Amino acid sequence: MRSIDVHAHLTPQCFWQATEKGGDWHTLKREKDERGQELAVIAGKRQVLPPRAKWTPEERLADMDSLGVDVHVVSPYVGFYNYQLDTKVATATARATNDEISSMTRTWPKRFAGLGTLPMQDVKGAISELERCMTQLGLKGAEINDHVNGRTLDEPEFRPFWKAADQLGALIFFHQGGETLVSPRTTRYHLPNTVGNLVDRAVTFATLVSGGVMDECPNLKIVLGHGGGYTCYGVGRMDRGWQVRSEARAHIGRPPSTYLRRFYYDCIVYTEAALRFLIDTVGADRVVFGTDWPYDMALDWPVSWILAMENLTQEEKEAILWRNLERLLDL
Repeated sequence: MRSIDVHAHLTPQCFWQATEKGGDWHTLKREKDERGQELAVIAGKRQVLPPRAKWTPEERLADMDSLGVDVHVVSPYVGFYNYQLDTKVATATARATNDEISSMTRTWPKRFAGLGTLPMQDVKGAISELERCMTQLGLKGAEINDHVNGRTLDEPEFRPFWKAADQLGALIFFHQGGETLVSPRTTRYHLPNTVGNLVDRAVTFATLVSGGVMDECPNLKIVLGHGGGYTCYGVGRMDRGWQVRSEARAHIGRPPSTYLRRFYYDCIVYTEAALRFLIDTVGADRVVFGTDWPYDMALDWPVSWILAMENLTQEEKEAILWRNLERLLDL
């Protein structure tokens, strides 16, 4: 059975090569900690890079084979969104990353498809790079953060971006990068990731829907990483707010739950019960396969995990593993 992974990241080889002997990659640097772990240094802040992040495409393909994954829809390492940096730096790193992903898709067209990264702090620049991704590089869309330097994507300044994504037919994959809404409350116990990630994704759903973006751009293709976070579990409360609070109805004429099937959701929810709930809430045709390769939060044996589930039908397994993404991305 075929499998297509929509949630597989890339730390580009051009970064590793440029920083090999203490050099920099568009101001970004690299060093090792006392344990020998590789760290990316971005504007003075350090981010741990897992061992597999350095792997070449050939090594990546061998690992995909061992996991039973046929296609990676390659998306950028989220630590390199660089929205907080000068626009020229973010544009340079985005273009270099997107060029490398494009090269992978052209060298191994049956094994790789691609999503680019964009300098979202400059909306015109982001639109221009998205257009280049779609019309020149052969990519399928872009991966972006849940916010741009604290601003959610329903803000009026981002509306031209959404209209461009709609018109281009670009897939937009949401994945948090850096701090989440939990970070100001606590940085302990990995909670900014394990809890904050899910909070941020629910806020993304709620703001795009309640802000009117989904109505203004009826053909948007959006994947919410990590099963959409707390979206499906909390949408009943969003509906109640829409019923009783006028501000929740400011831009939409129907409750938020009616928009659930306007989105796609990857399957990284870690338990069979949670995946069953997601399927029952949004439909098997809106759930797609993802693994979070190559990070420690990735599913260990993702294809086997899906295939072994007793509460999913064979049709549902096939839809998640490949049919939905094959249709969505024309693969």
